[in-house]
Amino acid sequence: MFKYKPLEQFLAKQTLDRIPMRFAEIERLIGEKLPPSAYRHRPWWANEEMGHSHAKAWLAAHYETAEVDMDAKKLVFTRSSNMQAQSGRPKAANETGTKTRHPMLGAMKGLITIEPGYDLAEPAMPEWADMIDKGDDLEEPM
Repeated sequence: MFKYKPLEQFLAKQTLDRIPMRFAEIERLIGEKLPPSAYRHRPWWANEEMGHSHAKAWLAAHYETAEVDMDAKKLVFTRSSNMQAQSGRPKAANETGTKTRHPMLGAMKGLITIEPGYDLAEPAMPEWADMIDKGDDLEEPM
């Protein structure tokens, strides 16, 4: 992460919500070339901390990448919508600055119990197969 610390420090000082940058500007900030994968693979610019020291830098500064143009070698850093800098923006959901799961996720867990041994893939009306083969009308009379 130390390689991208200058980028983090630069972004942390910014007051704008959108900061357009060229890849070359980022290279000037960090003092060396970006890896070839930054030029070839769009996922390199993903906003995922896990295993990506470069992404940790801009995420730590409360920015995310957007509008990445691989051909033109440019992108826009946008201030994270769930972060707060000192300027009064909404605060992060937790202290680490990572996104949290929605509170409703898993709210229904445990409300439905399936009897052990019950086959969920078993057809509800196995006789339909025979009815289709015979050409019978499957619709119920009204």
